[in-house]
Amino acid sequence: MELNLSEEISGENGPFAELTRSVIRAGIEVQKRLGPWLLESAYESCLAHELVLVGHAVQRQVTVPIRYRELVVPNAFRLDLLVDDMLVVELKVAEAITKEHEAQVLSYLRFSEKPVGLLMNFALQPLAKRGIRRFLLTFPSSSV
Repeated sequence: MELNLSEEISGENGPFAELTRSVIRAGIEVQKRLGPWLLESAYESCLAHELVLVGHAVQRQVTVPIRYRELVVPNAFRLDLLVDDMLVVELKVAEAITKEHEAQVLSYLRFSEKPVGLLMNFALQPLAKRGIRRFLLTFPSSSV
């Protein structure tokens, strides 16, 4: 099965826009209260709590396997947060968002088969302007 992976910076419209806006608002609130440059684990705990407060189902440190032929690597990846069983959130505290960070999120989407992901870099201020990338995983429509 072939997958299309795309990256959108704004994510204001389109599929899962309301869900991603809700998570982004929660991330902004967490950064506003805590400030930049803490450990990722601190942001993860606080963001998970903030998301539960606004009504989302949140799982932390979700393991994702890789399947290659008959081999299954059970704990190949670990998602920072999984929101409402569809949105992968990867948290960073780094000078910049890199291509490697983006590739990491795209791999997480591909192997978890979740449709949407956010990469949030809490070192960058303001978070909403500089520290967020949105990614979509889409399955191409089959031609008959």
